Amino acid sequence: MRIIAAALIAAALIAATLTPFSALAADQGLIDAAKKEGEVTWYTTSIVDQFVRPAALAFEKKYGVKVNFVRSNAIEIELRVVNESRAGRIQADLVDGTTTSVTLKKLNLLEKWTPKVDLPERDKDPDGYWMASQEYVLLPGHNTDMIPKGSEPKSLQDLLDPKWKGKMVWNTTPSSSAGQGFVGLVLMEMGEEKGRAYLEKLAKQDIVGMKAAARQVLDQVVAGEYAIALQIFHNHTTISQARGAPVYFLTTEPGMGVVLPMSVLKNSPHPNAGKLLFDFILSEEGQKLMADSGELPVLPSVPPKVAALRPGPDTFRAIYLPPEKLADSIASWTKIYDEYFR
Repeated sequence: MRIIAAALIAAALIAATLTPFSALAADQGLIDAAKKEGEVTWYTTSIVDQFVRPAALAFEKKYGVKVNFVRSNAIEIELRVVNESRAGRIQADLVDGTTTSVTLKKLNLLEKWTPKVDLPERDKDPDGYWMASQEYVLLPGHNTDMIPKGSEPKSLQDLLDPKWKGKMVWNTTPSSSAGQGFVGLVLMEMGEEKGRAYLEKLAKQDIVGMKAAARQVLDQVVAGEYAIALQIFHNHTTISQARGAPVYFLTTEPGMGVVLPMSVLKNSPHPNAGKLLFDFILSEEGQKLMADSGELPVLPSVPPKVAALRPGPDTFRAIYLPPEKLADSIASWTKIYDEYFR
């Protein structure tokens, strides 16, 4: 009997090691508590029709918990949560944003909780206050009708070619996905002296500035208004291309890699539902929805819809910025951007 028992225990241990950690079912106690709360509110920077709505519908079907969501940019979400906290009326349970969690962590507005999944170090807070739900890579995008294959810029230096003068566009709202982010990328790659020399030359290219989201900037390239959009989310080009648009991203290495931290808010009205939704988004099921939407999932076991999107030795090089460094750098990048491009 002891031999049989030992064999059964060994088999169970082997099975456990073969089960993907990310695929483990959510804790039943958490599920029950979330169902009792009945709803969850999510403040998100993700595009609604691409991922937010499909994820919300899948979660509601799986757990019977209603998902309310508000879509905005990271700065607006930060401000909204801070104002709600000051008024003593936190409305959201779950928040995301490239720099949102950095600010809210400093203000002690986050619950110390993350899903039990195994992610690369860059995708999680060492203190346990946030975990990335997806990654972004910022690269130029180009109109493939206006720039035939083989003639596209292949490096940062190629962007200085006079033929691109007045034909490039970028977002001017201070963020990683704007001219300020491109300035930061140049400085990180080339250093202060060589980077500034490059920016001085780039300023002569008469880049058109738009105070709009990076997606809207790319739409101008899709429409043929400009040949190249700088510092856009590279996966947006493959999403548009799949719908028939003449657009693709350029591998003018390096790309800028940033993550989308997600956090549960402290003193939220539906904390258990917030945790359960967070757990769902980081599960294999949620990450497959992420990949199907054309976004870049963080779970290593889930490949992106287009393999070329993920940085690596067979695709392209990217410099990843921790959210804290990104938040601390925007102001200095903006100051240098203003020197050359305002």
